[in-house]
Amino acid sequence: MGLVARTRVGRKNMLYIPKGIAEAVGIKEGTTVKLRVKGNKIVLEVIPDPFELALRRPKFARVGFEEFERESEEMQDELFNEQD
Repeated sequence: MGLVARTRVGRKNMLYIPKGIAEAVGIKEGTTVKLRVKGNKIVLEVIPDPFELALRRPKFARVGFEEFERESEEMQDELFNEQD
């Protein structure tokens, strides 16, 4: 079943997440989470930060600066030329 902890709901319905639980799922100050209701339960899901994912996950492709710049310029041309 994993980690289990009890906590209380505070003023203004604030919920304190115990340190061990937060660390186990990667919650820290500033982490974005999604809450949803499933029956009579509240499910909390961590929404991964795309920049953190890009820095910490294994890379699956390599792009050189010149290729990145060329793609960026092409996308900008498409975006700005469509608006004219």
